[in-house]
Amino acid sequence: MSSVVVITGSAGLIGSEAVRHFAGLGMDVVGVDNDMRGYFFGADGSTQWNLQRLVKEVGDRYTHHSIDIRDRDGLDKLFTGLGSNVGLVIHAAAQPSHDWAAREPFTDFDVNAVGTINMLEATRRHAIEAPFIFTSTNKVYGDTPNSLPLVEQETRWELPEDHQYYGGIDETMTIDSSMHSVFGASKVAADIMVQEYGRYFGMPTAVFRGGTLTGPGHSAAELHGFLAYVMRCVMEQRTYRIFGYKGKMVRDAIHSHDLITAFGAFHKAPRVAEVYNMGGGRFSNCSHIEAFKIAEEITGLEARTEYVEENRAGDHQWWISGTRRFEEHFPDWKLTYDVPAILREIYEANQEMWKA
Repeated sequence: MSSVVVITGSAGLIGSEAVRHFAGLGMDVVGVDNDMRGYFFGADGSTQWNLQRLVKEVGDRYTHHSIDIRDRDGLDKLFTGLGSNVGLVIHAAAQPSHDWAAREPFTDFDVNAVGTINMLEATRRHAIEAPFIFTSTNKVYGDTPNSLPLVEQETRWELPEDHQYYGGIDETMTIDSSMHSVFGASKVAADIMVQEYGRYFGMPTAVFRGGTLTGPGHSAAELHGFLAYVMRCVMEQRTYRIFGYKGKMVRDAIHSHDLITAFGAFHKAPRVAEVYNMGGGRFSNCSHIEAFKIAEEITGLEARTEYVEENRAGDHQWWISGTRRFEEHFPDWKLTYDVPAILREIYEANQEMWKA
């Protein structure tokens, strides 16, 4: 069996969790990450701290390459050297913020869309049988979820219990005729291309459309990293700006560990051109107001917030992922972390780094 896993964004939240998981299974991990998060979000967003921790923890099982995924020749050279030893590709590198994308649309598209086809083509040329897993986003659905008949409750917006999406939005929702944000559109291009390489070339590809992906490995910055940034602001007594919807917008949250065990299940039994909505579902979700309340209970500190009337363009008012399709394909997989458990772990992991 091919024993090498190539992981892009290997020093990021999802990438680093994947490095630990697959190295722990005895695979050799080749990481690709040039810390563009530092460019996107400044010092808060840099993943250098996580890379150093990773190298220490994983040791010889991990080899790092500071290649930019826009560098076609660099990626091709890497894959040429690895050849048929590649048994799995996890493409987690991205420009992840819809606010940031509007500042530099070319950079956003080149990283998200062009970077993805560069990875697909390198895999097709050199390791066509290796499962290719792509971390997409629920933003491919644009603002269509905002047309749902939401009801205002005390701390959150909610769907009526008899609605077809009450248990979570599944893959039947259209991705057309909506505003996606520039970021959402670049991820749509990548998402469709991953499916296309599966169907057209018969490659085992999977698109995971994530809700809020989170965990203690997050380099939390204002423009990206919801739960980690909530906890960081409370711990450091920073002011968190809440954008619109009365702070009652709902997000489901999946811990990076639970997402990577889903990747592991797909790796063991790959399928062609699959698409999965993936998140915390009804098991793990909260509104912004609810997240702050939990963070205050954990830290014993009062949250400092500032309300901004205008919501972010293309932002979701309510999102809970429907994960039934994945669960039907992989019945042994289960979520293990809910929002309070996630926030507690983020708090405990960052005691040294985040102080008022």
